[in-house]
Amino acid sequence: MSCTSWTPPDSLQITSGVFNANAAWLSCAVIAYNPTRAAAALTGTSLGKARTTTIRAALISIPARISYSGRVHTLHLPAGSRRETLFHTMFAAVMAPPQAA
Repeated sequence: MSCTSWTPPDSLQITSGVFNANAAWLSCAVIAYNPTRAAAALTGTSLGKARTTTIRAALISIPARISYSGRVHTLHLPAGSRRETLFHTMFAAVMAPPQAA
């Protein structure tokens, strides 16, 4: 059995030659993509149309410290961070009570 795959110029292998493995990787990519796009849309800024890499850098890869006391997790963001307002806007939208229909 021969394995054929297309390798783009940056040498990232796209396929493994096994259909089920490729389907599993695609499912994982979609599962990671959808919440990332939803989080970007909740910020209410231009991140709604940004690429996934930009969203990951702006929202997900934040330098923060997590503390745990009395069954409460607290995320300590650095003071004056440029990502602080984006994160707080997203968090407020997620934690807000549902609106009446």
